[in-house]
Amino acid sequence: MTDGSEMEKIVDNGNRKIAWAKRNMPVLSILERTFREEQPFRGLRIAVSVHVEAKTACLALMLEQGGADVSLTGCNPLSTQDDVAAALAARGMKVFCKYGADPALYRRHLVETLSCVPHLVIDDGGDLAELLHTSHTDLGREIIGGCEETTTGVHRLRILEREGKLRYPCLAVNDARCKHLFDNRFGTGQSVWTAIMSATNLVVAGKHVVVAGFGMCGKGVALRAKGLGAHVIVTEVDPVMACEAMMEGYTVLPMSEAAPIGDVFVTVTGCNDVITKEHFSVMKDGAILSNAGHFDVEVNIRELSEAAVEEREVRAGVDGYRMPDGRWLYLLAKGRLVNLAAGDGHPAEIMDMSFSLQALSAAHMALHGRTLENKVYDLPPALDTRVAELLLESKAMQIDHLTPEQEFYIGNWSI
Repeated sequence: MTDGSEMEKIVDNGNRKIAWAKRNMPVLSILERTFREEQPFRGLRIAVSVHVEAKTACLALMLEQGGADVSLTGCNPLSTQDDVAAALAARGMKVFCKYGADPALYRRHLVETLSCVPHLVIDDGGDLAELLHTSHTDLGREIIGGCEETTTGVHRLRILEREGKLRYPCLAVNDARCKHLFDNRFGTGQSVWTAIMSATNLVVAGKHVVVAGFGMCGKGVALRAKGLGAHVIVTEVDPVMACEAMMEGYTVLPMSEAAPIGDVFVTVTGCNDVITKEHFSVMKDGAILSNAGHFDVEVNIRELSEAAVEEREVRAGVDGYRMPDGRWLYLLAKGRLVNLAAGDGHPAEIMDMSFSLQALSAAHMALHGRTLENKVYDLPPALDTRVAELLLESKAMQIDHLTPEQEFYIGNWSI
């Protein structure tokens, strides 16, 4: 049990984290003032499933300032920060999450969050959407629409749309320029290496780093590894992306050939079984395995455990697996999102852009969702532009603007 004084310390620590994040999220702060005046969510219930840490707390509090009744849960059992959750609960918010929750408790928290019978859903990975389309469709009876934060979640929603099963309209926040160009690339790139270096306390320079997947997140991970002095190898299934990696100066190999070379592996594909027993059998002694994809399926942990003759935690967040020939392989953060399960996630300035888009998307869905078909929609370009303009304004930066003559020139085919 946690006594009163200890809980006060936990809540205070959470509040200090939230205050620091908010200080470095100027766009969200500007929008919060607007939402407080306009009340776009008055009378609406919003269910939120996002990594529960300080930046997410700023989003949830901003939604409340806009009039929403917010119910919050995590989207990964190892990314919840209990002190932040406690700080929000102490302010009266409905919060259902706990660090290290087992699968049953994690699912129960999702259901409890949806028990508010939401009008709007803000998802990161599609866990709330999965329940609303399967076992708990009744809890979606008043839903207006949803907003999806990440690549994996948008992919799942598009499958539902393609199969004619999508039950409510959704905005693909992940696909907005101010999201994937910055969050996926620069946010993932920095936060992944911050977490890996913190978890291992090892140097990156001089090591062979294998990045599986060269989408926006993979580009960021590879870019930062290169900047830290690593020799970067990229594995891909898309020939165009493989060509792009090659022209960025990276070595491109299939995983079967990269496995014996790599010192550090980072999977970021959104697919399963990227690294399996055939790869474990040829890896170097001391190879480090990590995952930056949404689900813990990219490194086959079951096969890793079956191949090992000994398992033990060698350092906080680092599990060692001894192979029959004496080699040790090290798995970070139990194969879950390493940047959140072993770190604080993306920098506050990056999530300022992403969560500002989430907030504007939710407001757009609150206003227009009842008139939309059950499809996955791209964000209106005006929302992207507004976030970018507000960020530049907060940094006291100015840009050029087209003259009327230039607008005419680029808008006409015959000059």
